[in-house]
Amino acid sequence: MPRKPAPTPNQAPATAVRRTTAARPAELDHFTHFDASGAAQMVDVGGKDVTRRIARAGGRIVMQPQTHAMIRSGGAKKGDVLGVARIAAIQAAKRTAELIPLCHPLPLTRIAVDFSLDASQNAVTIEVTAETLGRTGVEMEALAGATVGLLTVYDMCKAVDRGMRIEAVRLLEKQGGKSGHYQAG
Repeated sequence: MPRKPAPTPNQAPATAVRRTTAARPAELDHFTHFDASGAAQMVDVGGKDVTRRIARAGGRIVMQPQTHAMIRSGGAKKGDVLGVARIAAIQAAKRTAELIPLCHPLPLTRIAVDFSLDASQNAVTIEVTAETLGRTGVEMEALAGATVGLLTVYDMCKAVDRGMRIEAVRLLEKQGGKSGHYQAG
């Protein structure tokens, strides 16, 4: 019996189901990344005003006391942990549209990355600020930067501490655009 050819990269497998109902399910009404039939879409921001958009996101990584001391002293075998993590956070913010499928590519005007060391909690905290002059916000860029910055700390220190925990990654503040100002409580 002849075998069916495998789908090409631009062709969906024969078993794939595409939603074709005309009515959008009511539970999707508040999600802007779905069209009227419930299919994923990139939001149309063409009619929005260009404004200054700012977002801050943060999180932390908790580790063993000796790992924290190694980062603080600069004695990690792979080098300057926070210096490399800073570059990784910036790189991730710049490439967010490549990582998150429905994000718009944005011309970022600024990305700032700040770290703080908390010896009492054996934690490294990151805060990433992303800014643009654009038609859509930069929350995802700030969140991607914070997450990848923390993942980089993990990667650089995992040889001595695989039990590190990344936690509390969240949007801290957002300014600009129609929805106004948001600040985490």
